[in-house]
Amino acid sequence: MLMSNNVEPVKSSERYAILDVLRGIALLGICLANYPEFSLYTFQSKEVVEAMPTAGIDHIWKYLHYIFIDGKFYSLFSLLFGIGFSIIVSKIAQKYQNGFTVFYRRMCILAIIGFVHLLCLWAGDILLLYALVGLTLPMFLKTPDRKLLVISAAFVFFPIAIDAFKVLTDNRFSLEIPVLKAIQYFNGQVGINDDNFGVWLLEGKSYSDVLKFNLPGSLIRCQEFIVGNRVFKVLGLFLFGLYIGRNRIYARLEEYVTTLRKIRLYGFLWGLPVSCIFAWNEVNSHPTGLVVGSVIYALSVIPLSFAYISSLCLWYLKNNESRFFRIIAAPGRMALTNYIGQSVIGIIIFYGIGFKLALTGLIYVELIVLGVFVFQIIYSNIWLRYFQFGPLEWIWRIFTYGKFIKINK
Repeated sequence: MLMSNNVEPVKSSERYAILDVLRGIALLGICLANYPEFSLYTFQSKEVVEAMPTAGIDHIWKYLHYIFIDGKFYSLFSLLFGIGFSIIVSKIAQKYQNGFTVFYRRMCILAIIGFVHLLCLWAGDILLLYALVGLTLPMFLKTPDRKLLVISAAFVFFPIAIDAFKVLTDNRFSLEIPVLKAIQYFNGQVGINDDNFGVWLLEGKSYSDVLKFNLPGSLIRCQEFIVGNRVFKVLGLFLFGLYIGRNRIYARLEEYVTTLRKIRLYGFLWGLPVSCIFAWNEVNSHPTGLVVGSVIYALSVIPLSFAYISSLCLWYLKNNESRFFRIIAAPGRMALTNYIGQSVIGIIIFYGIGFKLALTGLIYVELIVLGVFVFQIIYSNIWLRYFQFGPLEWIWRIFTYGKFIKINK
């Protein structure tokens, strides 16, 4: 069946501002989480880190980072992707009998964007994983709500069982082993080793050095996904987002004020203390062990992330005409462009082919993040005065719907 000409992307007038606000906040949190790696701070030895002038405040910030940032905003971003998928599938299904074809095309294009981002810009990409996991969502569209929530929770906590299995079997069946061998091989091909890994991108003289680093770096990313059981966590959050989107909770927040207040209360009461334990465990190289560490992660990241979401929703209900929300929603409307843009800016700021500001104290890195996000707020607000979509969002839509789409207002 050929694609119907009636199938079109969501128009600006059909958008819900709270989702764009949440995306905007998620972008800030993701940048705060990612730039310590972009700046190469994460890859430095303990001796190098302790010799930095900001070592004292960096140590404090590292704890705060794990308490309030690490994992929380990627969880929010994942949830929003699930909501977005449900909106897109619902819209397509209403207008096009074979709407899943369009949906699968959209995911495949996102996978291509993620793959290019992974190899050509930054090996810490998440879009490729999102696209591949997103392809499974149509399987759950007819799942009843209660069952969907149970499955969502099961996927979120399933990594605990996987880690327990690893311990019981002494990690004999881990998929990590062949990936580690591939990383070692490709690192050897380009001359990357333990001594120069943390400065390779700083010492690089050309863009080709970035490409050389990103090839084995992409395999390291795969290793991180395997070790962290990220596929299951992402799918669980996608399914919870699917539940929210299917019931249009984002459009009926007034009906859920009591529920949101309970989520905020218990999310902070539970999530903050456990996040403090999580931070201690991470900073001290996981003395609790793999399984207990996995339990701590699940019981800290998810509750606190949901507490953030509910707090923002309640704040928005009271002040939805606030200029702050209008300003912060703009980068959220261009989330794909700004996510990729953070990588481009990171290369320019930190790498050897740019301004060479890597090996900077952690607190300075996070101040740079604030500057980058302010720039993206200004850029996004100016861009959206004249155009309906961000540039990458526009390209994504053209290839998804197979026709030219007007970008200017």
